[in-house]
Amino acid sequence: MTNEELIEKFESENITLASLQKRGLAYFIDEILISVLFSLIYFDQIPENMSTEEMIGAINSLFGYVVVLKVIYQTYFVWMYGATLGRIAMKIRVISTDDLENPSFLLSLSRAAFRIISESIFYLGFLWAALNPKRETWHDKVASTLVVNAN
Repeated sequence: MTNEELIEKFESENITLASLQKRGLAYFIDEILISVLFSLIYFDQIPENMSTEEMIGAINSLFGYVVVLKVIYQTYFVWMYGATLGRIAMKIRVISTDDLENPSFLLSLSRAAFRIISESIFYLGFLWAALNPKRETWHDKVASTLVVNAN
């Protein structure tokens, strides 16, 4: 779908892009939820009598699990509902620019994986949205998605 066709479709269906503030708050909510979920899953694996250095080492060794949990969380919710719990709370959703529906499983997976890369490179992929008229992050560009206000 060309930009002109996309604009025309947005206007005809009364679709508006989500603000960066809403997206940021949804991101914050999702990060808190992931942190709580991760803590509940791995809480029993950290002994009480650890030193600070040992605690940091133990947490660092679980980094890969956090990444996998984030990718699963983002992929599942965006694929099934078009929104994570944070986005649902903020009344925004992710749509595919091809058909304006929830992204497919593969698009949701690639979006979630590339989101991790965007975070890893000093959040530059997120900052890109502030400089982009469609408010697309790098992971939106990769997956051909946009974040819009839910109706």
